[in-house]
Amino acid sequence: MRNPSIRPLLLALALPFVLAACHHADSPVTGQNTDAGTVAAEVMTVSRSNQAETASFPGTVNAIQQIQVASRIMGYVRAIHVDTGETVKRGQLLVTIDPSDIQGQVSMASAALAQAEAALADARTDYERFGELYREEAIPKAQWDKIRLQYAVAQQQVNAARASHATAEAQMSYAAIRAPFSGVITQRMTSQGALAAPGQPLLMLVNPEHLDVQTQVPEDVFGKLRTGEKVAMRIENRDVTGHITALVSAADPATHTHLVKISLPEQQTFDSGQFVQVNFMTGEAKGLRIPDSAIVIRAGIPGVFIVDRHDTAHFRMIRTGESASGMTVITAGLTTGERIVTHPAVSLATGDHINATGAGNV
Repeated sequence: MRNPSIRPLLLALALPFVLAACHHADSPVTGQNTDAGTVAAEVMTVSRSNQAETASFPGTVNAIQQIQVASRIMGYVRAIHVDTGETVKRGQLLVTIDPSDIQGQVSMASAALAQAEAALADARTDYERFGELYREEAIPKAQWDKIRLQYAVAQQQVNAARASHATAEAQMSYAAIRAPFSGVITQRMTSQGALAAPGQPLLMLVNPEHLDVQTQVPEDVFGKLRTGEKVAMRIENRDVTGHITALVSAADPATHTHLVKISLPEQQTFDSGQFVQVNFMTGEAKGLRIPDSAIVIRAGIPGVFIVDRHDTAHFRMIRTGESASGMTVITAGLTTGERIVTHPAVSLATGDHINATGAGNV
């Protein structure tokens, strides 16, 4: 009984010989043209050229300026004045926290300040009166030192009361949460009546005017990148070019990759969170590249029409690599110096005579 696992291995071993045989024989896919004719077509000569080596990674459009708006005091959310997707200006009121508890603290601080100021007024009166008596030598020095100390303590108590009152007033101002910069509310994480705690996120505020692209790359690619280099990117069917603005040398301990930040062109509009395909140029290598227009698919097999020294067309199976900027890398099936049809007509078949309308190298 035949081993079924041998068949895929035999097919893999046979593929290079099939591609090599195409240099000497027409592909049975197209068949021989029994009604050969003359076809006008552009013909170019294949040559090796320097081609950029690229490495592609997924990235995300990221807002450089974004914060989670949080409360600095404990209290119930009295009102939310904005909603998701709304554009706000710097200083605009976003959320109001019930200030009842803070109002009580302000009242207590005000009362303590008034009491301290009254005590200071009494201490100042004694200081002035006993100071005159001491200068007239009507009281002993020990008594004068006690009066001076009482006056100094009263001054310190007023300063402390004023500081407490200022802190309470500041806490009162925190009940009205305002936008620290202009932007868009992208997320709402609370509701009216909910209890807000210090540091608890209430809203997400993003500045859509300051965006960049962030991606993670492995160590071998990271070492080839430089700040300021151009980077080709594709964002939702748009080809854009940015520049590397930051390379974070510290690797992520979980993925062992490095963060790379890339600028975006200012004249175009992007949205935070968009998916980005980032293409870094990592070097150059010599290889065969042909125009995408030269590649035809026959019975599901990619190939090109080569033109022999008699100007006769022959279909040739090829193996393709990466494709970029309208050019495709050929890894097998073509050699330097061969001529190919760059824009083959649908009706072109093996055996047709080619009347070359153009010449050049690719």
